[in-house]
Amino acid sequence: MSEPSARRATVAAIADQGVAALTNIAVVVCAARQSTAADFASFAVVYTVFALLLGAATAYVGQALVLRRGTAADLHGHCRAAALFTLGAATAMGAATALVTLAVPGSIADGLTALGLVLPLVLTQDGLRYAFSLLGRPQLALATDALRLAVAVPALALQPYGTGPGRMVLVWGLSSLPALLLGAALLLALTRGARPVHPRTLLDRRHLGRRFVVEFGVGNAASQLAIVLLGLLANPLAVGALRGASTLFGPMNVLFNAATGFGPPLLGRRPSAHGQARAAATAGGALAGVAACWAVTLALLPDAAGRALLGDTWDAAVSLLPATGAQYTVMALGTCGLLLLRVLSPRATLPVQLTFSLFSVLCLLLGYALGGILGAAWGLAAGSAAKATASWLRAAFELRLVAR
Repeated sequence: MSEPSARRATVAAIADQGVAALTNIAVVVCAARQSTAADFASFAVVYTVFALLLGAATAYVGQALVLRRGTAADLHGHCRAAALFTLGAATAMGAATALVTLAVPGSIADGLTALGLVLPLVLTQDGLRYAFSLLGRPQLALATDALRLAVAVPALALQPYGTGPGRMVLVWGLSSLPALLLGAALLLALTRGARPVHPRTLLDRRHLGRRFVVEFGVGNAASQLAIVLLGLLANPLAVGALRGASTLFGPMNVLFNAATGFGPPLLGRRPSAHGQARAAATAGGALAGVAACWAVTLALLPDAAGRALLGDTWDAAVSLLPATGAQYTVMALGTCGLLLLRVLSPRATLPVQLTFSLFSVLCLLLGYALGGILGAAWGLAAGSAAKATASWLRAAFELRLVAR
């Protein structure tokens, strides 16, 4: 790939991440505006369940797929197999999610039933992004995700105020169908003549997705699962408030994902380990500064503007903004610390993720026990600060080993 083509592909990939993140933000904002605080709290629980399933699918299928190497015919076959595997696995997970509703009361059950019905659509559509990335066509992923955004936002915005979580989830999921059909058509055209690869190959014991899904489980899913349990067993309104506050920091997630996705090859071009460390520290400081400025901006947001974004949920979310801002500021440092550690010693990231993700869950639950929703938000911030500190301490240890 020529340098101009590589530059265009990089821009398209970053733009696609931005569109995907904007879609997630817009979905939550629309749901908050069209729902009562109680209904949005139930929607937030269901959406958190979706985030867990999406993260697991991305780790198991998407992250392993983009590391594939081989001839064009082989890669085309693996892309098709990944899409078919995602469709089949999502159908099975959707059925299991719908069955969970037998043990869950109220409107959360309606939302989970709807999620089970639409899960094959939304997971397969999202998974096509990684196939286009492997094939060097991120602009096609950008086109399908832009269509997804263009259909989802009006569909949700047209729902009447007071729409329940079941209908809201169903409308959101069905809105992905046009993007899925477009993506499937583009993939079929792009991979014409592909060498057949059976989807069952993704169940092989050597499949890299097994390791990646474990890292996702300990690094991200633990705190998300704790929030779900908080909503199911304690107070669903807490989930709505936490989801609403974190949604306002969605732009930072775009920057974090870009750093994680494009950081390793950029750091790898540095001539020395200490040069890599300086670059990672500079990036972490810059991201932390952006996060802090964004937190101050949100704190100064007028109540009318906040309610225009989050509806009734704004009143509960606004008090959490200082804690969530602190969390995202230290997360910026932690993201770059883990990025450096992955470049220096890839095997060292899993112990850090495991230990301090569990510590973050404990901080979340302890914070909620001591101070309610606000305590839970500060607990998440404390857990993120501990993980960031541990990441940089371990990176410093690896640097000393390199210097010997």
